[in-house]
Amino acid sequence: MRGKDDTTGDFLSPSRSEQRRGALEIFELGEKLVALSAVQLSKLPIPDDLLPHIHETQSIPSHIARKRQLQFLAKQMRREDDETLDAIRDALDAGGEASRRETAQLHQVEAWRERLLADGDSALTELLAAYPTSDRQHLRQLVRNANEEQLKNKPPHAHRELFRVLRELLAESGQDSRDETA
Repeated sequence: MRGKDDTTGDFLSPSRSEQRRGALEIFELGEKLVALSAVQLSKLPIPDDLLPHIHETQSIPSHIARKRQLQFLAKQMRREDDETLDAIRDALDAGGEASRRETAQLHQVEAWRERLLADGDSALTELLAAYPTSDRQHLRQLVRNANEEQLKNKPPHAHRELFRVLRELLAESGQDSRDETA
């Protein structure tokens, strides 16, 4: 029975629907944890007593047995305090955001490299205006070498080196802009 407080009229405990919603949220969190690799799990603030249950669930191939083990994992997770579960959720969300940011940065680097190879000096001038700390001579040499490699069907050493230099340049400037906002 839920019971009511005589003075305020408030219920003393959550309703069954609220309890079910909370249990489903934890079950879904457990499914997300089971889907992660061992490296990704090691980066999350998961209590040591839950890790064996997660690894055991990951090793079960049978659908029904896996679902039963997931339910057991969710039961063990419900025994944890809310702060622990919130920390795990926050870490999962932060990991997804960091991954999206990293992918966007790689796309930006790739776009700059393609522009430099296609447009040459005009794109290099724009890059130097946007990132004044870059080395003009080194970038120009890498672009020239990458174009020669493409023409002669050679392995893309300069092409890769250009990507690496651009990635470092954009990461360095991204760090500077984050430092200024902090």
